[in-house]
Amino acid sequence: MDALQSLWVTVRDLGSHIGLEMQRNLLIPTNQLVKRALDLVLGTTALLCSIPIIVLFGALVAVISPGPVFYRQTRIGMDGHLFSLWKLRTMVPDADKMLLQVIQASVDAQSDWHQSMKIKSDPRIIPVLGHIMRRFSIDELPQFWNVLRGDMSLVGPRPLPSYHVERLDPAADRIRRRVRPGVTGLWQVSGRSATSIDDQERLDTYYVRNWSLWLDIHILARTVLVVLTGRGAW
Repeated sequence: MDALQSLWVTVRDLGSHIGLEMQRNLLIPTNQLVKRALDLVLGTTALLCSIPIIVLFGALVAVISPGPVFYRQTRIGMDGHLFSLWKLRTMVPDADKMLLQVIQASVDAQSDWHQSMKIKSDPRIIPVLGHIMRRFSIDELPQFWNVLRGDMSLVGPRPLPSYHVERLDPAADRIRRRVRPGVTGLWQVSGRSATSIDDQERLDTYYVRNWSLWLDIHILARTVLVVLTGRGAW
């Protein structure tokens, strides 16, 4: 982990020495209130606008792949708090039970999983529909409900399952847990599924250490562009 803080750094005179004071803007209570207010306003609007899309694709999932429309998985949030993250289901039922079998069946799958904890040509994905939903992040729309509940923020490090967290550098994991996880984040707009674990650690650490309201707005704007083009999603 080498994502050192580069913003909000002030030089201080310490007598015979020069020191650097690093301000963690995202940990200041006032800034956290501003960020939460933005989450509530934009998150409510986004959820209301997403409901017709969620209903449409939920119906398509039910027709094409009988089983639960929504997928719920336990993720690790702020301060290690466990919560249920919601998605529209893009994989066949019982896909979690098939994961080890899929990884062991292919050298390419093993390589993908080792690098990014994702599988590029995952046979568990619902043909056509699942790929479309993942490419344009339609499956993530229910997470605006997680934002309103306070489990997540619109922008932040992505909430990860326990098996992914176990691969992180402990220092990077501690930094991530200081803030709410996000629907989108810096590594989501910097390569999405194509980013390696090292990249994910570096970008998430940079975000927490260098946060500003303008950085959040920048990431949200880039997210719209990335989602509309479908770049980097598996």
